[in-house]
Amino acid sequence: MRITKRTNIAVRLLMYCAAHLDRLVTKAEIAEACNISENHLAQVINQLSQLDYLSTQRGRKGGMSLARPADEIRIGAVFRDVEGSLPIVECFADAYNTCPLTDACRLRVALQDAAEVFYASLDDITLDALVCNNDPLLRILQPVACGR
Repeated sequence: MRITKRTNIAVRLLMYCAAHLDRLVTKAEIAEACNISENHLAQVINQLSQLDYLSTQRGRKGGMSLARPADEIRIGAVFRDVEGSLPIVECFADAYNTCPLTDACRLRVALQDAAEVFYASLDDITLDALVCNNDPLLRILQPVACGR
């Protein structure tokens, strides 16, 4: 299974926010620390804000923070919410399916079952579990000093 770039960015963004619960974080610092373009990041920030994972504050002293506690954010839910109804294979996209085997294909059922197991395994993982007591990650996610 392949995860979209948007979902990858979303998880890195949430991890950064969870590592800095004491303050608002900025798009620029996340982009630099997580090696993400600010344009891609802006789109994901908007989506996560609409999904109530992030609280954003505009203005000169603006930034973002988690909208709910990190131990209440399930990674499986984040993946489902960000990925949306994106089909994992062509035959799951009825409108764009050109596969002539769909009606008799047993692989389609197996892939659907595998996707459900994949997401269910991520439901057991919270954002807090990814960040809490993970000193190597916290060192990586430290804000970069100006002029560095």
